[in-house]
Amino acid sequence: MFHPPHPETYRDQLRAFLREDWGTQDWTTAAVPDRSMVASVVAKGELVLAGLPVALEVFRLADPSLSCSLPAADGKRVIKGTEVLRIEGSSHGILLAERVMLNLLQRLSGTATLTRKFVDAIEGTGARILDTRKTTPGLKLLEKYAVRCGGGLNHRLTLGDGVLLKENHLTAAGGIRSAVEAARRSAPNLVKIEVEVESLGQLKACLELADVDGVLLDNMALEQMREAVALRDRSGRRLFLEASGNLTLDRARAVAETGVDFLSVGALTHSAPAVDLSLRMD
Repeated sequence: MFHPPHPETYRDQLRAFLREDWGTQDWTTAAVPDRSMVASVVAKGELVLAGLPVALEVFRLADPSLSCSLPAADGKRVIKGTEVLRIEGSSHGILLAERVMLNLLQRLSGTATLTRKFVDAIEGTGARILDTRKTTPGLKLLEKYAVRCGGGLNHRLTLGDGVLLKENHLTAAGGIRSAVEAARRSAPNLVKIEVEVESLGQLKACLELADVDGVLLDNMALEQMREAVALRDRSGRRLFLEASGNLTLDRARAVAETGVDFLSVGALTHSAPAVDLSLRMD
């Protein structure tokens, strides 16, 4: 079961998307008769669904009189020709919602589909796939939901969800120790602290600090990652190791097999190709 964000969290964005699409007047729709119709949204290829509740909300906002049903569900892998959404009612209402609905459903399902490919690629290794904050402004909640539909996990949703000390933070603070100590003084006790490192020497420095909960291994070679896992294991520390940087689908399994706990993949939300879905009226 995938719990989507509540519509209240994204309804204003949908209204704005519809206003942007409609402009001053939909002359094309106004030119054809408005009649009661049935329409289906159909998958044009194999994909993993995400965003069906969002699609329903677009139709409700465009025309509250429309009746919608869901023959499929988010998180499901479907094949070409599968009907995923059915709409009945005003042809004008359906046409006014069509493009915005499809744009969102195709984009979110694209993220879920790519995420599932990464999840499948590392199956059995014990590692998990994470997203990043490289999301589309205004769509972060929905894109991260799509990652969950694909079997991935969410990293921080907002900056308030955890401390991640990256290269620029470490430089500004004057080093790893001073940055970690400052973060621990300022953040609540239940907030975890993760540090980005680029070398095994930096990892060793983190292993000496009790307040470090996890380490992000940035753009490390496979052998470095294996050494990092061995260093962590020998230390007796339970901190997690997250691999990041150049994590292509072809490389994902080799990275997971080094023994890291997580692979964070920015491409899930910033580069996932939209899948092909179409709406046809009967």
